[in-house]
Amino acid sequence: MEGNRFFIKPGIRRSVVMHYFIVVFLTMLILEIIFMLAVRTYYYDSVSNHLKYHASATSSYYQRYVSILYSEDDRTWLPELLKLFHLEKAEVQILDKSGNVLISSSGFQISDVIKTSDVLTASQDLKTTRWVGKQIGTGETVMSLSAPLMGKGDVQYILRLVTSMETVNSRLNNIVLLSIVVSISVLVLVLIVSLGLANSIVSPINEITAASAQMARGRFDIKVKEGYKYELGDLAKTLNFMAQEIVRSNELKNDFISSISHELRTPLTGIKGWSETLQSGSMTDQEEMKLGLNIITKETDRLIGLVEELLDFSKLQQDRLQLHWQPVKLDALLEETLFQVKMKADQKDITLKLEHSQAFPSECELYGDTNRLKQVFLNLIDNAIKFSPLHSTITVRLEWKDQQCEVRVIDQGIGISEDHLTKVMDKFYQVNPDRGGTGLGLAITDEIIKVHGGEMTILSEAGQGTTVLVSLPSRHEPPVAMNRTSI
Repeated sequence: MEGNRFFIKPGIRRSVVMHYFIVVFLTMLILEIIFMLAVRTYYYDSVSNHLKYHASATSSYYQRYVSILYSEDDRTWLPELLKLFHLEKAEVQILDKSGNVLISSSGFQISDVIKTSDVLTASQDLKTTRWVGKQIGTGETVMSLSAPLMGKGDVQYILRLVTSMETVNSRLNNIVLLSIVVSISVLVLVLIVSLGLANSIVSPINEITAASAQMARGRFDIKVKEGYKYELGDLAKTLNFMAQEIVRSNELKNDFISSISHELRTPLTGIKGWSETLQSGSMTDQEEMKLGLNIITKETDRLIGLVEELLDFSKLQQDRLQLHWQPVKLDALLEETLFQVKMKADQKDITLKLEHSQAFPSECELYGDTNRLKQVFLNLIDNAIKFSPLHSTITVRLEWKDQQCEVRVIDQGIGISEDHLTKVMDKFYQVNPDRGGTGLGLAITDEIIKVHGGEMTILSEAGQGTTVLVSLPSRHEPPVAMNRTSI
């Protein structure tokens, strides 16, 4: 364990640190190589230019004055010429055209023929060039520069200047060591900074992970800090929102279970009570018996309606809702729906009106499931009747817009507040739980409309009534994606 503390365990932290380190290391390595090449070129060119300047001046002087006074065969003047060509910190050699050293400022006799590239170029191409390599015998690195000494239109001698590069190389090595130290210092600094940066990324992720693990165990009261920047802040907000939605969904589900239990118990109690009374044979009054049977029938229908609503919801959730596609005349469907709920509206003295806009074509036809669409509009108009006051009017208006059949159900009821309006189509949600129901009606209605390729919008203000807008595409055949009996 003691040895492992210096290593970063696998994860985002190590990945971030390694990526930063590798990028900076490669950058420093490339810059180091470029820098050293530039420095070496600068130093070597400086030495070469110094030698070249001296050789150029010497060659020019020899051609103008010395070659005129002395013949090529007379070599008695070479020591004087060597003194004339003297250059500090460099060995001056005078060679013949074949590369034999005739005289050298070092005083050593060199018997070997010099065949380096600078000598060959000077004798053959008549150009001044340099050569860098190891000195024979000593093994030290030297730079030599050879220039032709011209006389009477031909090469008489070759001037060769030789200088040691050990001092230059030593300075270059010092620069290399200094640059390596600087690079290591930079890499250490980058390592420290990248560790801090990695921790600033990983620490919030660890906190979010720990909080999400608690949420996975059902602790939805846990909140993630939302003060993080950028994507991490968005992730924290999303997790908190998810937890709130799960809590709200659970509350709605619990309210639904409580509500549906009450909804089921009430008709079952009535059915059980009247069936036991009828079964006892104590009831002799025919009218009272008929009343009891009517109550049993009514409560049974109510139970069937609740169960069908739950079955529809289950099928929609599992994409198993059976649809039978066929041409539907929307105006005829709405007339039939209004006639079906007329008795309920008459009980509250509510007037039902069906209106057509001038732009609505009489031959407008769409493809859909007649029974499911009737279920949609029955639910919407039934809700409008339920929440409308006595002696009011409910208007169902047919409009035509952008190849869409639009149906507006407009009531003069109590309306829906802004807080409830954003949630009214959520599953299990009830604006007023005391009125009974499962809270699934509008959710199922919205799903059926979406299956038909349409859209439902609710516009309402508290005390100002409600308008439900249903938009359905006009088609002469079912879409390819919907051309099947099971959705």
